[in-house]
Amino acid sequence: MAEKHLTDGTTALAAQPRVIKIEAAEKPRNAQLRVAAYTRVSSDSDDQLNSFAAQNRYYAELISGKAEWRMVDIYADEGITGTSAAKREDFQRMMADCRRGLIDQILVKSISRFARNTKDCLEAVRELKELGVNVRFEREGIDTANVSSELITAIYAAFAQKESESISGNMRWSYQRRMESGEFNTCRAPWGFRLDGKSLAVHEEEAEIVRRIFHEYLSGRNPREIAEILNAEDTSGRIWKYKTVDYILQNERYAGNALLQKRYTTATLPKQQKINHGEREMYYVEDSNEAIIPQELFDRAKELRQRRSVGQAVTHGRLCVRMRCSCGSRIRAKRVNGRWYWCCCRHDEKGNCAIKPVPEAQTDEAFRRLYYKLKHQSLPILEQMLETIQTIRDCRLLWSEDIVSLNKKISELSSQNQTLAFLKRNGLVDSDIFISKSNELTRQLRQAKLDKEKLMDAEGDATAQRTRELIALLEDGPDLLDCPDTELCGALVAEIIVESNDTLRFRLHNGLELRESIERTVR
Repeated sequence: MAEKHLTDGTTALAAQPRVIKIEAAEKPRNAQLRVAAYTRVSSDSDDQLNSFAAQNRYYAELISGKAEWRMVDIYADEGITGTSAAKREDFQRMMADCRRGLIDQILVKSISRFARNTKDCLEAVRELKELGVNVRFEREGIDTANVSSELITAIYAAFAQKESESISGNMRWSYQRRMESGEFNTCRAPWGFRLDGKSLAVHEEEAEIVRRIFHEYLSGRNPREIAEILNAEDTSGRIWKYKTVDYILQNERYAGNALLQKRYTTATLPKQQKINHGEREMYYVEDSNEAIIPQELFDRAKELRQRRSVGQAVTHGRLCVRMRCSCGSRIRAKRVNGRWYWCCCRHDEKGNCAIKPVPEAQTDEAFRRLYYKLKHQSLPILEQMLETIQTIRDCRLLWSEDIVSLNKKISELSSQNQTLAFLKRNGLVDSDIFISKSNELTRQLRQAKLDKEKLMDAEGDATAQRTRELIALLEDGPDLLDCPDTELCGALVAEIIVESNDTLRFRLHNGLELRESIERTVR
């Protein structure tokens, strides 16, 4: 430190100036770029594995051959589908390393290797850009360091997604043809069977439990009670749930037949498996496998299930209407001492609902009273309701959620078309891709406009049409009902809610709800 002479002749040390060092905001020019590569093949076939090894070798040589690059790692997923990033372990490991700040740049052969799902691709690219990591797609010549390339990435990713959907569609088509020709049986064995090649073989130890389930059900027990019995007796550690028992009772496999395509996988990404409610063809194959129970036993269980189920008509004239309890539980038919009752499942099985079983005769009588009031007192009300529906329809139409959503979709598609045209004019997108994408956007735009027109025509018409149908039914119907009329009840009433042991609520098909008391004494 420097000396300083004071006026009294003494000497002191003068402090040196304090220096604060500020690091450079940018990396030095000679700093190496930390580079990684991502590779993937979606099959474990020999050809694909050779391609996989070749990709790894190529990137190892490419990165190590550049003095300004330093290789971090080669992330490689083998034999894994690209439709969802969540299933790729090395892809997730690479993203984690980027979040830790270990990577500056990622090399990928093509967008289809990076992701075949547009949503996953863009989410990953956007996150990486925020982390300061750019991705280079070699085949497409895209570097995400250029901000303007994100839209191009989206276009290519969309085509990669279409390619994946096309492959999946070909596989679904193959399964469909095999089902139609009877060649396809099953790829998974249900409880009681084992797969023997492409056929089902009975597993006798499990088959005995299947037979017992059917016999217990026909003796009067419900699926929940059967599950409790099996759990109490089973020493294998298997936990039986009532839904499992219920499924076994409905599975035609146990009678030796097959209903194919009860579930299906959606065509669009992300893939989802759904129950087939008529969206796809189903194929019924008789004698598809060895039976565990006779067909007659299966049919008896099916008939009993129909009698117990909500909204099923039976031979002695039960109301053909869906019923439920006000507690939210479903209601089923139950026969006690020769008389039929409507029972809340929660009350019947757990005892935690206060609504006791309602005699079927009382619900029949309540409907007959309701019909008489509708026929002789409510026609003017229904006609006024119809007029009101038609008046308010035009007022609210343009502000309906569906119309607003379609207007937004039409606007977005038009904007995408304009952006695509701009890219083409500036030479940023290939002509073939431009034509294909433009045609697809035009098709979607035309469909959205058609959907809007249909909705404009149909909005409010469903309720109005159902009200017209109810008026016509009442005008043509008898003056009073001497006995239950299941057909007329099903045509008028969509649902019956048991509100209490004193009141039923009838919901008509046009949405109108009417209460009717339950008379305690029924003649």
